[in-house]
Amino acid sequence: MSDYTPPIRRKNHGKGHSYVDAHGVKVPGVTTILSEGVPKPALMNWAARTTAEYAIDHWDELSELPTSARLKELNGARFADRDAAARRGTEVHGLAERLVGGEEVEVPDALAGHVEAYVDLLDRFRLEPVLVEFVVVSHAYGWAGTCDLVADFPSLGRRLLCDIKTSRSGVFGETAWQLAGYRYADAYLDEAGDEQPMIEVDGCAVIHVRADGADLYPMEAGPQQLREFRYIQQIARACANSRDYVGEVIVPPPLPLAG
Repeated sequence: MSDYTPPIRRKNHGKGHSYVDAHGVKVPGVTTILSEGVPKPALMNWAARTTAEYAIDHWDELSELPTSARLKELNGARFADRDAAARRGTEVHGLAERLVGGEEVEVPDALAGHVEAYVDLLDRFRLEPVLVEFVVVSHAYGWAGTCDLVADFPSLGRRLLCDIKTSRSGVFGETAWQLAGYRYADAYLDEAGDEQPMIEVDGCAVIHVRADGADLYPMEAGPQQLREFRYIQQIARACANSRDYVGEVIVPPPLPLAG
């Protein structure tokens, strides 16, 4: 068992969120463990490209800013792109679910293509939601996370745990570790915030939603991926603790007095 005391809760703040236990101790999130434990050489290229694209698109506005403000704006450009993708995924999923439920909703023009593509995928697979955007908790391993969807796929004869991606860059293999972290959690939080035994699924998948269509990708997220994710957790923990490996500076003894 982990060192965290139940119940574990999700706290929303600003553009992000975190997880805390009964004593207010922060519990690592699944995606945080991945970001801190997996080297991402492609991420450096993505960050450079995103920053360069932002500079080109906003050249006139940036040139009017003081140097320090210009640097701050460029430093935040890549995070704005990432956060926009995360918000888009949440909004698309929420709007699509309401539409499928027969509710009349106003879809923003910027999301119309994504929502239509997602609804089309739901219809084609006759998807039946079981749990939507819910918090999972692993007391055994010490992490928490927010899962997008557990749904029955009658046409496939399977119940799948799904993560929804709307990024332009597609689906990455490391999502398998993310899904394994969710799949093998001990519990999920119901609408009242109470823990319930984690629902068993037949497998995991990614729903990649774009303005021009949506695709369902099966993902390997079994015991092997769970084992690998636990290794990643240890790497992330070691990296976080490594700053403590540096001791206090050693002061040389005073020089002996002459004569």
